[in-house]
Amino acid sequence: MNKIITFLKQSNRYKHLIGGLLVGIVALNPWTAMYSSLIAASCLELKDKLKGCYWDWVDWLMTIIGGLISTIIWCLV
Repeated sequence: MNKIITFLKQSNRYKHLIGGLLVGIVALNPWTAMYSSLIAASCLELKDKLKGCYWDWVDWLMTIIGGLISTIIWCLV
């Protein structure tokens, strides 16, 4: 459990996970939840890239996972 918490604290990954979840919940549909979290993840990483940082695939994936969780929630509702 400690390893998971340490992993999520690196590079604000928990914020990416929560952000993807919130974007997906607001999308009001399972398909648009996944699509909007994918767009949000790409926009966040593009912003980092334009500011001189590198494209962090793990942060991008954490945002997508948040969207996937919200998609599952929408399918269950």
